[in-house]
Parts: sequence; C-alpha cells; structure tokens
Amino acid sequence: MKQDIHEYLAEFDDIPGTRVFTAARARRGYWMNQFAMSLMKAENRERFKADERAYIDEWPMSEEQKQALLDRDYNRCLDLGGNVYFLSKLFSTDGFSFAQAVSTMTDMNFEEYQAMMLAGGRSPKGLRSIKEGR
Repeated sequence: MKQDIHEYLAEFDDIPGTRVFTAARARRGYWMNQFAMSLMKAENRERFKADERAYIDEWPMSEEQKQALLDRDYNRCLDLGGNVYFLSKLFSTDGFSFAQAVSTMTDMNFEEYQAMMLAGGRSPKGLRSIKEGR
C-alpha cells in the first residue's frame, strides 16, 4: 500500500528535536538561506557586522525570520525554513565553530554537548515520541 508523502513526513514531527528539511521548508526558508550564503563574501560579512538589522532588511524575509536570525535562535530558524548548513555561514561570521553553535540548540552547554558527541552522540533512550509521551 502506497503511503501519502505528507503523512509520512508528518511522522517525523513526532520525534522530539527532529526537523526534516522538506521541500516546503526549503521554499519557506529560501531567502533566509540566501542571506546566510551571502555571508560567504567578506564584503557582505563586513556590511552585516556593521549594521545587522539594515543588512537583514535588504532580504525579502518575514519579520519572524529576521528576528530569529537577529536573536541567533537557530531552532526557530530551522522551524522557519533555515538549513543548518547554510546557517553555518552565520555561525562562522560570529566566530563560532559548528559544534559551538549547534550546542545552543540543545539543553546542554558546549562542554556537555562536546562530551556527549565524543562519547558517541545522544542516547537513543528517553523521549522518542511526543504524542505518545514515551
């Protein structure tokens, strides 16, 4: 029996902390990701650092997307269509390693996050389903 793709993708929303970068997210976050990619150029990084709000306002993003970027709320950025690999340009502009930046997306500080990753990553034990509370 063929499963509806939308039903299939919706199943991932039940896994805590999981954000699948779907075509819908890609469309929603197109300009957010284009902004992030613009930071590959030194002149754009300098313009952004000089006046973050003015630079972000040049991009046709929603106010919610702009605020998530300004707040460096990376989980919110992902929810709004940001792709973590594009957002890494913002991490780098801020002088953070990828690991430092993504540690802010957890309930751990960087040292705890780093130790967890070096020990093999997040344990599969614990909350695995939001709707079932297990």
